[in-house]
Amino acid sequence: MYQYVDRPLTSLDEGCRFLVWSMRAWVTAIAQRRCPAHVLAPAFARWRMIGGLQPFNRVMVLLNRDALETLAFCPMGCSHVSEHEAVILELVTSLRDRGPLPTRETLNLLVAEESVGDVLDTLSRIGAALAIAGIFPGEPVTDPSRKS
Repeated sequence: MYQYVDRPLTSLDEGCRFLVWSMRAWVTAIAQRRCPAHVLAPAFARWRMIGGLQPFNRVMVLLNRDALETLAFCPMGCSHVSEHEAVILELVTSLRDRGPLPTRETLNLLVAEESVGDVLDTLSRIGAALAIAGIFPGEPVTDPSRKS
């Protein structure tokens, strides 16, 4: 998570930027009482991610309903990654990089116990769709002027 949090969006690859935009667009659509799947579908189709639309919508619904705390997302125009956006990016990449057991342990801290398996399965489907589309998130570009 720490490799993403408070990073400028410009330091992220296409997959990370796509996911951050998707999270923000989903939250914005819900706030405007619009169907998020309908709002997101054109972008998901353009990015060859249409197979990931249903799992993405599902994971956002599960997080909205079953998160142990209220998740905060930046507005669409924000140029940096919020803490909760970074957590979701890390969960997607964690499945590939560390496997399901450590990812499950992280989810135990984030969502109600009865949703952990559903969220884990749905994140796996999102990761598969990102990989098929060729935009699976990677590590952010390191900015040498940034002090960690």
